[in-house]
Amino acid sequence: MKHLLIFLLIISASSSYAQFTHADSLRGTYGSSRNWWDLKHYDLSVTFDIEKKEIHGKNTIRFSVLELRTKNTSELQIDLQEPMIIDSILSKNELKKLTFRKDGNAYFIPGAISGEDDNELTVYFHGKPRVAKRAPWDGGIVWAKDQNSKPWVSVACQGQGASVWFPCKDSQFDEPDNGVTMHYTCPGDLVCVSNGIFAGKEIKNTGQATYSWNVSNPINNYCMIPYIGDYVNMHEHFAGEKGNLEIDYWVLRGNEEKAKKQFQDAPKTLKALEYWFGPYPFYEDGYKLVEAPYLGMEHQSAVAYGNGYKNGYLGSDLSGTGIGLKWDFIIVHESGHEWYGNNITSKDIADMWVHEGFTCYSETLFTDYWFGTEDADKYCQGLRKNILNDKPVIGPYNVNTEGSGDMYNKAANMLHTIRTIHANDSLFRMMLRKMNATFYHQTVTTQQIEQFMSVELGVDLSKVFDQYLREKNPPTLQLKYKKNKVQFRWINCIPGFNMPIMNGKQKLACSSKWGSYAIGHDYSFELNPNLYVILQEKGLKNK
Repeated sequence: MKHLLIFLLIISASSSYAQFTHADSLRGTYGSSRNWWDLKHYDLSVTFDIEKKEIHGKNTIRFSVLELRTKNTSELQIDLQEPMIIDSILSKNELKKLTFRKDGNAYFIPGAISGEDDNELTVYFHGKPRVAKRAPWDGGIVWAKDQNSKPWVSVACQGQGASVWFPCKDSQFDEPDNGVTMHYTCPGDLVCVSNGIFAGKEIKNTGQATYSWNVSNPINNYCMIPYIGDYVNMHEHFAGEKGNLEIDYWVLRGNEEKAKKQFQDAPKTLKALEYWFGPYPFYEDGYKLVEAPYLGMEHQSAVAYGNGYKNGYLGSDLSGTGIGLKWDFIIVHESGHEWYGNNITSKDIADMWVHEGFTCYSETLFTDYWFGTEDADKYCQGLRKNILNDKPVIGPYNVNTEGSGDMYNKAANMLHTIRTIHANDSLFRMMLRKMNATFYHQTVTTQQIEQFMSVELGVDLSKVFDQYLREKNPPTLQLKYKKNKVQFRWINCIPGFNMPIMNGKQKLACSSKWGSYAIGHDYSFELNPNLYVILQEKGLKNK
């Protein structure tokens, strides 16, 4: 029986992972072709042929060596997704053409090392990149036109990865330590906006223009994005915790007045989130809102905005409470990603709750700062109607696959639950600020974040994280009313789950064994509604 059980477990595990391919593993694993070299800088040049819907260019990749390798054991992996094509790869200073082998969307280059610290290769490429089917969710390049029928081009590639349009080390694990430089060539009557600081415009005799942008901070591949269109710029300053922050709004011509009114939520968001999370993480690169031909994305220092200049989510409130209509969802949510997603980045997209859970919760914290805790509580509770409990929030590792979409609303409600049972907002806020300082410009694992929160809040939260993130369902609290007391216990939970509960603001220890609380003749027991749990009640609650 023991051997049969083991065999059945192996078969079950194999079938559950059968959906993943060799290509998924090449893309999702930070293995022997990636782990020995550290990405330092990208110098990316891309020309956009809007009429043919083609691009071509080169990416110079600078890196250092983490492990001593010989030229015979230094195979290096670069990713570029079909139908894009790598034309050639040249060594430092383009002195030598390097050989490479192709395995699906991965290219393996032997002998790329020229030294320990100063290595460089330049990859030439061209093609018609994948067109986004439903950006930003099913992404790729977007070839659109604005209201005046002028070209409007951008990319949204989170999940698909930046290798959908340019060759790179396509893993969230490693970001270029020294930032990136980008040169985008497009028709001269259009403007190209990108991440970081504008570094110049060169007018070509072909009627084209090259726009250069420089990012001084580490940046994830999927955040490196061009926005090409008939843009108009508006500028202001934000007096933040680290001094004067440059704010730029890039909007399509004709939308200036709408933007002046709607984008007032941008400095308000920075004010609220600096209070909760600490200083905006990219003062050196500025902050931009850029009108985009899709709903929105957290492109570092160049947030994509496509919410139609409406409050809420395209004019609706995701919480169903009306509170979400008091502010622009895309401005608040995507700006929240500057702290969670861009400042703190998960190494594997299986841990995307670190991005989306904290950022979804930033909506509640924004509401708390500007409209009060009562509205914030109602908003967060309202988001529960969107939770599916279809599968665990954390997905399978090493195959470039996310977990459940509950990484947004369920993870946010988990954080609100933790905040509630801890009942110390000052310490909770300090924990969030210290987290952003401790993991400043770093990639992390979920274990690092979980352990950090447990240490800083002074309580072992491991069972809480296991239940909410690694199990499909939230904990179930069983309540049984008898005469002048209520009995309570956790059921359908992981072994050892012992998260306390709250009778209003009173904390009560709770485990899988029955506990009880004397409630007197008025049956005065009210489970704090900020706790996200499944509730089973038996007996008469009131007389």
